[in-house]
Amino acid sequence: MSESVEKTDTLFREQQDRYRGTVFLPKTSFPMRGNLPKREPEILAQWAETGLDEQIREAGRKAERIFTLHDGPPYANGHIHIGHALNKVMKDVINRAHRMDGAEVRYMPGWDCHGLPIEWKVEEEYRKKGKDKDAVPVLQFRAECREYAAKWVEAQREDFKRLGIQAEWDHRYVTMDFSSEAQIVEEIGKFLLNGRLYRGLRPVMWSPVEKTALAEAEVEYHDITSTTLFVAFPNVKDPTEGHKLEGVSAVIWTTTPWTIPVNRALAAGPEILYSVIQVTSVKEGSLVPVGAKLLIAEDRLTAFAEEAGLNAYNVLHSLPGQALEGAVFAHPLRGRGFDYDVPLLLGEFVTTDAGTGLVHMAPAHGHDDFMLCRAHGVEVTEEVRDNGTYVEWMPELGGVHVFKATQPVCSLLTEVREVAQKAGRPACGLMAQAEIIHSYPHSWRSKKPVIFRATPQWFIAMEPREGDEGGPGLREKALNALEDITFVPASARRRLTSMIEQRPDWCISRQRSWGVPIAVFVEKRTGEVLRDAEVMARVVQSFQERGADAWYDTDPAIYLGEGRNPDDYDQVFDIVDVWFESGCSHRFVLHQEGVNYPADLYLEGSDQHRGWFQSSLLESVGAEGEASYKAVVTNGFVLDGQGRKMSKSLGNTIGPKDVTETLGADVLRLWVLNSDTNEDLRISKEILKQQGELYRRVRNTLRWLLGALEGFEAEEAIPLGWEDVSAPADKVLHKLFPEDAARALRYKTTEKARKALPLLEQYILHRLYELYQRIQEAVQTHQWNGVYPLLHNFCNNELSAFYFDIRKDCLYCDPKDSPKRRAARTVLDILHRALTTWLAPALVFTAEESWQARFGTESSVHAERFFVPEDGWHNPVLIEHWELVRQVRRRVNTALEAARREGLIGSSLEAQVILSLTPEEQAASEGVDWATLCLASEVHLQEGSDADPVQVRRADGQKCARCWRVLPDVGQNEEHTHLCLRCVEAVSA
Repeated sequence: MSESVEKTDTLFREQQDRYRGTVFLPKTSFPMRGNLPKREPEILAQWAETGLDEQIREAGRKAERIFTLHDGPPYANGHIHIGHALNKVMKDVINRAHRMDGAEVRYMPGWDCHGLPIEWKVEEEYRKKGKDKDAVPVLQFRAECREYAAKWVEAQREDFKRLGIQAEWDHRYVTMDFSSEAQIVEEIGKFLLNGRLYRGLRPVMWSPVEKTALAEAEVEYHDITSTTLFVAFPNVKDPTEGHKLEGVSAVIWTTTPWTIPVNRALAAGPEILYSVIQVTSVKEGSLVPVGAKLLIAEDRLTAFAEEAGLNAYNVLHSLPGQALEGAVFAHPLRGRGFDYDVPLLLGEFVTTDAGTGLVHMAPAHGHDDFMLCRAHGVEVTEEVRDNGTYVEWMPELGGVHVFKATQPVCSLLTEVREVAQKAGRPACGLMAQAEIIHSYPHSWRSKKPVIFRATPQWFIAMEPREGDEGGPGLREKALNALEDITFVPASARRRLTSMIEQRPDWCISRQRSWGVPIAVFVEKRTGEVLRDAEVMARVVQSFQERGADAWYDTDPAIYLGEGRNPDDYDQVFDIVDVWFESGCSHRFVLHQEGVNYPADLYLEGSDQHRGWFQSSLLESVGAEGEASYKAVVTNGFVLDGQGRKMSKSLGNTIGPKDVTETLGADVLRLWVLNSDTNEDLRISKEILKQQGELYRRVRNTLRWLLGALEGFEAEEAIPLGWEDVSAPADKVLHKLFPEDAARALRYKTTEKARKALPLLEQYILHRLYELYQRIQEAVQTHQWNGVYPLLHNFCNNELSAFYFDIRKDCLYCDPKDSPKRRAARTVLDILHRALTTWLAPALVFTAEESWQARFGTESSVHAERFFVPEDGWHNPVLIEHWELVRQVRRRVNTALEAARREGLIGSSLEAQVILSLTPEEQAASEGVDWATLCLASEVHLQEGSDADPVQVRRADGQKCARCWRVLPDVGQNEEHTHLCLRCVEAVSA
């Protein structure tokens, strides 16, 4: 470097230092790094100290409308998991958005505290200590369950608060409150008195481990390997005349060998064609006797021959299923204590999808079996105990657990086959055995398989019953109610509808200790349940005073009243299904003053179509005559980054605490809002890292806005056309009024003012108008998918990479009071208010930090309304205009980058651009400052040239020590010889 060049550079740097203080560089206390794990708890503490929730609650009472989202109660049995976080964040965003849209929001969080989830945990502690639960007095056990649940209610409440969830935390509901227990039993009483509650023997899903009935929602499905059997039942009576089955054996197929001993009938499809075959040759190892005559569906012959090892057989004759009606077969274990006949019945549910087209019926252990056998007077016997073992008097198998019965059952079936074969009798017993992997129901608590088991249970009838209140049944009423309910996504409507259409009567009884008892009496002599409104009223009053424990230590005579002898009645101690309890929650939440009934919204995971959505619908329709909700939103499940279900064994779980302690709750909330919550979601450390990067970009946008607005005062806002709708026109046009007046402040743009604004500012205001329309759509539809990705893209692509990039020169270097700078700062003020309020429902901590960095800690963004753009900002013509301009700008940027790589220029401010435009582009250029737009020192326009549309040269003139533009007018001022004339004006002001 020559000595003269070095002196020139030194002098320029000295001049830069001289003018550095005159450049309006961004200044803000809002840090670049969020440090959310530390900062968020501080903000929570500040909210608690200032009583923000109480302030919001009080302010909400002035609202003209109420919005109520009824909270589905999670179980209080452990810290919250990521699914809880997903669900609560979605609810919080919707609640906050409605509040900032002008509604009073009523949101009382709740917890489910009864039933197996709690009882099972307490029993686990007993087992660790070697204690016998059955030896503990029931009230002591219930007290320990209550204590356990109370601990976790408090723990989960703090977990949810840490996520920034806003709720009436001191007005929460739990199902174990005395008032809740009283209202639950009152709801049971309504079904009792309207005739829908009855006791009956029905097969229900039963957990042998937990010794209780389970609801469908308490069951999950896992693949297991089961032994499959083909079993022959020898005929003992022909069906109708003309169809002889003498010597023929019906063959069934089953995946549950343990149900063979409790078989009571066979079923055939009336429209299925059946064949009688005679086996002529078998493969080595086949169990089927040569010469055996077997009855099998024609469509299943080939598959059966393959699976049973048949080489050849003859079809003797065929007959339709309806011709089999009246046939009777022997139980395959006849001679081993099972000496009864097995009738063949016709069932529409029988198919030829698998097996033999003939189904064996164990009426105590299957819904179809039960319904068909009961309709034909076949006895339903209880031969499996609550722990899953056969009764002691079961021949050969007494005391054997059903899940260990496969081998002994197969042995018995093998023995009877061999005896029949030696005696020359028709085929009987085991014909083939194999294994199959299939989906099977398991208890989601114990993770053990369940069985269907017929036991006396309490049911709510889905169809009209004798003594019912009249009119349509519960099923029909529920289906009618669904027609007026909004579903998000819309496809969820069919899912819930089909479940209501197909569900059997609702089994509401459980054989446990912790919960609300089905507080009714049954007359011993008749077996009839006592339906007396006065008795039920006394029970409800007792529960109000002492809770459900009163049922266990109160003299039944007090409830029964005068004229009834307690010795004549059985007191029922089954507890009610927890789904019925949570379904009742609308009674102790939505019927309070100032709360909407029905609720505006229920929002839970998609599994709640068979859980809370359904139980709430059936309970409210059955007791109140209408649905308890107007709309239902569902979210998917959370999977790991590879799409697998989370489990501790896989080591792929991520808890909310893991995220809040490393990245912060706002990053977790952003993950929720950037996901398609209608489908299953994925989460992993890498996905969260990506969300952290998205968060950083949004935060940087807010930071730059705050920095660029440093020192912004009301008087600086451009006066032309901007008016405060709450103040006379001759007053300050844009002022930060305190308290309520601040929220009343609105920018209002006249047509004249809008056209006077620079085109770029007009475009930004139009984009804000469009974004707000999308936010309004989300508020009304509860569908927030895609909203926050739009806001992120706006911040990143249209502000940081475009608008801010272009306006930096004007904001930093223009004279303080230049019209263009004031217009830009006015729009930045709008942007900050709009973005901060629009981001507040999702990024609750960051939005608060951004708001208070500008307006002070005495204020809160969460006490504000959404910023509402004016209709006058809507100008869709600008979209096409600016898309064309931006296409040209991208061409120029490409050429500037090439010039930098070639060493022609250093920065773009050293460039002079010769820009060739088409006539269409020329027309769009009116009012466009191309030099500012392209970050060049000079841009000259000429008519379009396909050969060289963009030419880059070194700009003429000298480099300004303040704005760094290379311009011919640098040095023309004698006092400021290193400045351009614009900068001279700025420093001289």
